[in-house]
Amino acid sequence: MLSAISKRCCQRTTLAAAKVQTRNLSIHEYRSSQLLRDYGVGTPRGEAADNASDALKIAQNLKSDKLVVKAQALTGGRGKGHFDSGLQSGIHIISKPEQAQDLASQMLKHRLITKQSGEKGKPVSAVYVVECVNAAHESYLSILMDRSTKKILIICSSEGGMNIEEVAKSNPDAIKKFYITPSEGITEETARQVGASLGFSKEAEAEAADAVTKLYKIYTERDATQIEINPLSEVIGDANHKVMCMDAKFGFDDNASFRQQEVYSWRDVSQEDPDEVLAKQSDLNFVKLQGNIGCLVNGAGLAMATMDVIKLYGGDPANFLDCGGGATPETIKKAFELILSNKKVDAIFVNIFGGIVRCDYVAEGLVNAAKELGVDVPIIARLQGTNLEEGQAIIEKSGFKIFSFEELDPAAERAVALATEHRAGKV
Repeated sequence: MLSAISKRCCQRTTLAAAKVQTRNLSIHEYRSSQLLRDYGVGTPRGEAADNASDALKIAQNLKSDKLVVKAQALTGGRGKGHFDSGLQSGIHIISKPEQAQDLASQMLKHRLITKQSGEKGKPVSAVYVVECVNAAHESYLSILMDRSTKKILIICSSEGGMNIEEVAKSNPDAIKKFYITPSEGITEETARQVGASLGFSKEAEAEAADAVTKLYKIYTERDATQIEINPLSEVIGDANHKVMCMDAKFGFDDNASFRQQEVYSWRDVSQEDPDEVLAKQSDLNFVKLQGNIGCLVNGAGLAMATMDVIKLYGGDPANFLDCGGGATPETIKKAFELILSNKKVDAIFVNIFGGIVRCDYVAEGLVNAAKELGVDVPIIARLQGTNLEEGQAIIEKSGFKIFSFEELDPAAERAVALATEHRAGKV
């Protein structure tokens, strides 16, 4: 499921900022559905399975003439994706329980490739087997923080389903926005207005308003960064609910992980880049990019400025890596290992301001990393701050291919030039 509409409300202002890791936890659909049920929000009956035999048992126990088998992978566009096993689509409607077993065997432990996943796709760690519910009408709803107004924003549309992004382009008037002041919370009147904007029948509007209130409660109580329901549907023939969340996408604030232990126990690291998982364990902020100049910086702002100045001089960053204020020779070595895991890297640009981190500590880490890892690409080190002279002396005596600078622009320009020479075999 895509969330382009929501993202437009919190666009970043620079190219570099757009590449910074957001560190918001995403959870699988079956986890989202359980959370919705815990708050009394309607969802189709279903359970998740991590093996084909359990998928069959779940399908049998649901006792429904029509079921849906959904691959659980953290990527949008699952229905239009395909598997490395050859199976087309990550979402299938079935009429016999045995089909759930067959589909699960073709999905589990395979990779689902979608427009959002990239060429490698995402591993499928579970399948979600649910009853197929008839919908009379499908709508869209999301809740997120609009930082420009410092208010919580509810976005809804009476036209939901797979192509909500097309609705935003072709019929923007169908998109409605409601701003909520966090200190006041959502009122009954606002909930009714949102419910009435979803295009449901009059009989379903009261339950729709109730669902909106409960979704807002999840957003605030569980420290969510985003809730996206697409579609939120008016259903036919269900005795308990007139309104159901058919699919949900949740994001949660990592800064609140200490008080959301249940939610964070649902994290599926198989869906994340292994290097980024390893970086997080070492308290490093690391994101892979597409270029060939590795970056090691302390501080997110300095990291973004570093990437911008590399681009200014015609280069292309290979990563965003912020080692923070607690960098040690050990963390610098780990940072180098992460950077060098990308075989496209032709130079490493180190840009450290020695405040809490001493420049001689950084220099020691650079020399040790170059020695122990056998680094064969040029290292450009721009150091400033505490114990700068001591740090420069350590670099000069090392005998390694480390080019020392005090100013940012000449350092970045040299990094781009050396990366080009290394790629051409001249360094």
